[in-house]
Amino acid sequence: MNNWFVSGDFGAAPLNMPMLVLGLLLSFLCGQITAWVYMLTHVGLSYSKSFVNSLVVMPVLVALVMQVLSNNLVTAFGLMAVFAIVRFRNILRDTLDTTFVLTVIVLGMACGTQKFTSAIFGCLLVMVIFLFLWYTSFGSRHRFDLIVNLHWERPIAELAALSGLLERHTLRAHRASQRSNEGYEGVDLSYRLLLRDAARVEELLAELRGLAGVSRVSSLKAEDESEI
Repeated sequence: MNNWFVSGDFGAAPLNMPMLVLGLLLSFLCGQITAWVYMLTHVGLSYSKSFVNSLVVMPVLVALVMQVLSNNLVTAFGLMAVFAIVRFRNILRDTLDTTFVLTVIVLGMACGTQKFTSAIFGCLLVMVIFLFLWYTSFGSRHRFDLIVNLHWERPIAELAALSGLLERHTLRAHRASQRSNEGYEGVDLSYRLLLRDAARVEELLAELRGLAGVSRVSSLKAEDESEI
């Protein structure tokens, strides 16, 4: 019975059962590692349990596909025809999600073609890169801590008093916008601030509200407007 099962594949290439089992199990392990790293490093609102599950299953499927092809060109074209019928319409919101999908596909191909050393080394290296990018927040820019909006009722020439107050509390202050309204005195100002001490935000806002000519003070943390 066991011999019949092992010899049940009548493809062009003989079945190597130990390599088949090893390839599928290794692809499953690589998918598990990739999924855990994704869960650990993911940020934003687009997290999906089904997507994480697909990261585990997809390398196994790709490995099985590569085993089925086994350098058979006719089978490869037939498989392309099947995939042309089944189309995936899910749109990934995050480009990094696409990178994870590509990772598990490549790992599955490596396991399916019995490139086991390449699969192990590639999986470990790519996961280290993902963890490095997540731990160091590589690519993120922190230029401002706080956005302050206020109404300035004094002449523009007297803005030095406001600028001096901001300089005491900030390392960098950038006037993002200046808008005047017809029928109203003064101008609406918006500043982007990099604070010297983020714990002293309330002190800064209190001094702004107490400064002559300043009204309608409001603030917004810079990360609240960043893209998720």
